[in-house]
Amino acid sequence: MPIRLVYETHATTTDNEAGIATGWLPGALSAAGRRQARELGERRRGDGIAAVFTSDLHRAVETARIAFAGAEVPIHQDRRLRECDYGRLNGHPQTELAPLRSRYVDEPFPGGQSYREVLTATEDFLGDLVARWDGSRILLIAHSANRWALDSLLTGADLEDLVRAPAHWQPGWEYTVPSAPLP
Repeated sequence: MPIRLVYETHATTTDNEAGIATGWLPGALSAAGRRQARELGERRRGDGIAAVFTSDLHRAVETARIAFAGAEVPIHQDRRLRECDYGRLNGHPQTELAPLRSRYVDEPFPGGQSYREVLTATEDFLGDLVARWDGSRILLIAHSANRWALDSLLTGADLEDLVRAPAHWQPGWEYTVPSAPLP
């Protein structure tokens, strides 16, 4: 049976509020982010979630810990769910990074990685997820690059178009991960 995957972005960080592109830096939730994390937990606790998987970056882990504090659902960290490594641009202003993103779909950021590498890591994660959690409802808390990878892998959206589009937030995205390997 396919996996019913729910994707939620990590809650708002102090870097988000300051217009900083955190990348592989840890990041910390702001007061608004901690509130959002609690709201995520309220939204998802009774949602039939079998397990939560997060990026191993602090802001995603912190979101999951606040959202599921005291809950029985297991929380797993996975480095394959990290945001794109912007290399030397980690921690730079978002206004500097955003116009450059489409250059780095296939070519790595200087000293970092490409969005295609994030897609490959996310695809590898999904393969392992199917092997262990087939038929389950899984919550994934990660970053914008991972959502773009999921959209590309699971809906056929063009990765370059996704990277170029303006940021969009909503309270969760739902995907179906087929039991068979991805094309």
